[in-house]
Amino acid sequence: MNPYDRRLFAGVDIGGTTTQVVLCDDDLTVLDRADTVTPAAHGGPAMIRAALGVLTPLLERTPGRLAGCGVGAAGVVDSGTGHILVASDSFTGWAGFGVTEAVEDALGVPAFLDNDVNAFLYGETSGGAVRDEPDVLGITLGTGVGGALWSGGTLFTGPHGAAGEIGHIPGFGDLLCSCGGRGHLETLASGRSIGARYAERTGRRLSAREVAGAADRGDADALAVYRAAGAGIARAIVMTAGVVDITTVVVGGGVSRAWSLLSPIILASLAAEPPVSGHSVRLVRSGLGADAVPVGGAARARQELGVCSPA
Repeated sequence: MNPYDRRLFAGVDIGGTTTQVVLCDDDLTVLDRADTVTPAAHGGPAMIRAALGVLTPLLERTPGRLAGCGVGAAGVVDSGTGHILVASDSFTGWAGFGVTEAVEDALGVPAFLDNDVNAFLYGETSGGAVRDEPDVLGITLGTGVGGALWSGGTLFTGPHGAAGEIGHIPGFGDLLCSCGGRGHLETLASGRSIGARYAERTGRRLSAREVAGAADRGDADALAVYRAAGAGIARAIVMTAGVVDITTVVVGGGVSRAWSLLSPIILASLAAEPPVSGHSVRLVRSGLGADAVPVGGAARARQELGVCSPA
């Protein structure tokens, strides 16, 4: 095939800190990628301009025809209307913003919106660590904690688009969450919260990565913070398995870089308190890493436009 005749699919991940974009072909191979700082304090139009600002050079230097664009965005979204419904306090002017309309106006192709964790799960089930698995809980541990459900081989979002959002269920203490609630899993297991919990214990402000490094060196306070995070994640997995009987959990996000520290804690907690089914849950780390959300966006666009991957 002449490379100028091939279809291209753009994927965008608008996170609280970084915006990442990829350009994929029909089989979701990443042809090019770029990233930029998310101007989260400057509103929806600024965030879309930033994303398109790094996507445009990829389109200019990659032969092919853009067929569609999928966006994974932080917050609760209405994938039908393409609007952000609820956003955390990390964002200004994001709730209520029409993402797909802005992207379609700029690119002239169909655009589709998903919660960033839903997009993450699209990516992982399309070509990542849980490819073709039918029942999966996806968890992202980053600035916040997100969750998404894959059931019967398809994404299950629920009637309000919030299915699988384990980061914002209560019962994990009484700490104030970024969403305004209290006692949510995010207060223990997000990158921001891991740093905050360590600071509360020691008076020293470190990033989650630095806390993980301290734990690896035997720092008792760092180990305690990660034990609380891992135990909380395991409890959320058990709760989800008790409701929808998921068989597999895939974990991504920046905090998952401390996988050698975090996964044994989660697995030990799951062994001590297994799902009610009596069947163990398979725990895996993201196979696509930082590409998972934008590739998932591209996968969503490909699916909506009826383009099947090659046999």
